[in-house]
Amino acid sequence: MKASGFIPLIVLAMLAIVASNCLFVVREIDKAVLLTFGEVTSSDVAPGLHFKIPGMNSVRIFDGRLKTLDAPTESYLTSEKNYLEVDSYAKWRISNTALFYTATSGDEKIANNLLAQRINTGLRNEFGSRTKHEVVSGERDQLMTEITASLNKITKEQLGIEVVDVRVKKIELPEQVSGNVYTRMASERQQEAQQLRSTGREIAEGIRADADRQKIVIEAEAYRDAERSRGEGDALASTTYAAAYSKDPEFYEFTRSLNAYRETFANSGDLLVLSPDSEFFKYLKQSKAP
Repeated sequence: MKASGFIPLIVLAMLAIVASNCLFVVREIDKAVLLTFGEVTSSDVAPGLHFKIPGMNSVRIFDGRLKTLDAPTESYLTSEKNYLEVDSYAKWRISNTALFYTATSGDEKIANNLLAQRINTGLRNEFGSRTKHEVVSGERDQLMTEITASLNKITKEQLGIEVVDVRVKKIELPEQVSGNVYTRMASERQQEAQQLRSTGREIAEGIRADADRQKIVIEAEAYRDAERSRGEGDALASTTYAAAYSKDPEFYEFTRSLNAYRETFANSGDLLVLSPDSEFFKYLKQSKAP
């Protein structure tokens, strides 16, 4: 092959080298700054194909998507002087590419460290002005909103970072305190259970006493009604007997004598001493054998 055949290949190779040194591409998901002799001359370079002068210009490209900072667990003191172990995270992205490069040298690890320090300071201030109940449940959403707003203002001005959200994943008591707290909670639950049992026994005794009282009242009323009915029946019987016997006094007297004989001689062991001519045997004397 003739030497002239290599010339086009050499030219193409040289053009490729020049193009790779003079051209650069910024994707839609990226952020980029153009440096001239190490100084930022163009920030927030738009997505697309761009030109640079080799040896004079350089380009730094950063990921412009949303990032997550998982902050280390820290101990914070509440307004009640109680320590809490807090595990938090933050969502952030680059808002000012030039400031971000200047403040962090474009190193994401440096950015995360600086952001973690500011999150730590912000949470410490917010927790220190609230009680344990407020940070755990009462004002937790409000706390997150306030810390996100205040932190976002600081990081935009100092780091060129927009803090989209700050959230607390977990809040726990320190390990040395948890045992005492759980013991106290168990004791309080036992006291509450004992109080409920005592209240239940008191209510049960009241119910039993009321039931016994109602039983006595019902029995007394039933006995009263029974005696009343019995008395009314006896009175009606007496009236009926009186009306019947008044029609034939002799028969009435005879019937009474028979009843007296029946009651007197009902028990064979009884002994009755009377005179033979006693009025008691009036009707026995008059009886004749067949």
